[in-house]
Amino acid sequence: MNNTAANSLSALALRATIHCLTGCAIGEVLGMVLGTALGLSNGTTVVLSIALAFVSGFGLTLWPLLGAGLGWGTSLGLAFASDAASITVMEIVDNALMLAIPGAMDAPLTSGLFWGSLTFSLLASGAAAFPLNRWLIARGEGHARVHALHAGHGGHASDPHAGHTGHAGHTPAPIAPAPAPEPRPAGDCCAKPDAHAAHAGHAHAAPGERASCCAR
Repeated sequence: MNNTAANSLSALALRATIHCLTGCAIGEVLGMVLGTALGLSNGTTVVLSIALAFVSGFGLTLWPLLGAGLGWGTSLGLAFASDAASITVMEIVDNALMLAIPGAMDAPLTSGLFWGSLTFSLLASGAAAFPLNRWLIARGEGHARVHALHAGHGGHASDPHAGHTGHAGHTPAPIAPAPAPEPRPAGDCCAKPDAHAAHAGHAHAAPGERASCCAR
């Protein structure tokens, strides 16, 4: 792999990681805040944070896919294929660090320890997921599937048929006119009228004119 391709792969993996981390962080922070505010146990808070992280992470990918006109089944399949592994790694690292940092889970919401630990844990989880996303994308998996979908549609998320040819709405090719009948030799007025000319609406000699012509 040359440097240009490697840089492009790394840039795509970084965007995928930031996208996944954004969705994951929304649920993770919400779960930690709710668990701390409600005085839930550490185990319950962790479970709540993980559940909300998956919901928000998948939701961030589902929204544009549904907006592009894809069905729920297809969108859910793509979201799961692109985000499941990445979110799983992020949640393992993030919650493990929150549990490992002394006092982080028990610190109040107004404490710098709580927010500092949560921020550090989320950044570390994103760093841990980056090589996984890069590895998956290099093999056409993970976020590569969603990226390929958008590329196939010409980059227009609002039009699920953009970038494709052959759809209704294209101007049809004009139909070539029927070839004109070959002219008969002069004096051949007694020959049988040309069927193609009759269908095309060409004028023919009247019966009386044909009789007088053939009598000559």
